[in-house]
Amino acid sequence: MKGFLTGKKENKLGMRSSDTTELIFDNVEVPEENLIGKEGEGFKQVLQILDGGRIGIAALSLGIAEGALEASVKYSKERKQFGKFLSEFQATQFKLAEMSTEIEAARLLIHKAAYMKDNGENINMIASMAKLYASEIATKATNEAVQIHGGYGYIKEFPVEKLYRDVKLMTIGEGTSEVQRMIIAKNILSLFD
Repeated sequence: MKGFLTGKKENKLGMRSSDTTELIFDNVEVPEENLIGKEGEGFKQVLQILDGGRIGIAALSLGIAEGALEASVKYSKERKQFGKFLSEFQATQFKLAEMSTEIEAARLLIHKAAYMKDNGENINMIASMAKLYASEIATKATNEAVQIHGGYGYIKEFPVEKLYRDVKLMTIGEGTSEVQRMIIAKNILSLFD
């Protein structure tokens, strides 16, 4: 449409295969037949879309965490230190056990949020919980994966380096972790009114 332009492509830290650009609306006139929903309810619609988007970010976070775990298990079974595979060290085993447990807990939250959304239930709090938890454990999992890989975790040849960069968006996109905590707290407090 006349007046609609895109700005420059941003050079991002992670998620580099997904373009991010500014959208410019310069006196754009939208015909009535292009109206989505009811006039004046756009903000309400955006908030509902954000709730669904949070489930998407949670699912992305889960995939990143699973990738970090998979790469860590594989590497720990191949790399030897002091005559033993890394996977034989209790410290490595504990990291893998914790990553796996947290991944399963995140998966359950995400499934619950998606189930509730599919059934038309209010997902404001559960979507924020799923997004917050999954993004935070994905951050932790990628950090642990880099630790397990040692110096190789910092090199672009190994997948955990990319996962480490990509995961940062998960704690920011569709509302920061701090915003998710605010939404969760608001919902909890309203339960006791």
